[in-house]
Amino acid sequence: MAGRRLDAEEAALWARVKASVRPLHPRPPRVVAKAPPEPEPAPLPGKRRVAVEPPPAIPSRRATALSPSPSATLDGSWDRRITRGTVQPDATLDLHGHNLRSAHALLDAGLERSIARGDSVLLLVTGKPPRPESERPHARGAIRAAVADWIAASRHAPHIAALRNAHPRHGGNGAIYVVFRRSRPKH
Repeated sequence: MAGRRLDAEEAALWARVKASVRPLHPRPPRVVAKAPPEPEPAPLPGKRRVAVEPPPAIPSRRATALSPSPSATLDGSWDRRITRGTVQPDATLDLHGHNLRSAHALLDAGLERSIARGDSVLLLVTGKPPRPESERPHARGAIRAAVADWIAASRHAPHIAALRNAHPRHGGNGAIYVVFRRSRPKH
């Protein structure tokens, strides 16, 4: 229904509703200074102007969407264990409080150690994502937002089966489970 246009009667009703509502947390009005429009250059004689459309906007990914499809990487028993909070991480890596560079280096070293030990689950503490009402640049959540991309682009990506939000007993929105693929014995 988001793409549906309101007819005149619905638009008038909606305008009355908006006028009667008082925000819980009023925001100060934003003052946006508009730059004066640049004068268009005079067309050169004998040249035609061709309108060029801008490229389509790339949709942004949400911080909470850590993997494309839950069923594509883990079976249902894993998701049930995660939902119930019965997953016991083999190791914990705390990135909370680090800057982006040191967190990335620590993540790489921690993944390497966990893979070498044969861990099945790593609890990655990142800190909570930014609040919905926060404006960019976010005051918090930079590491949380970058972790999924770091892992997907890392040399350890083939060893990782899935990323899942942690159960509240392990940090909830401030932590992520990194589930490793089982290592197959060599014959």
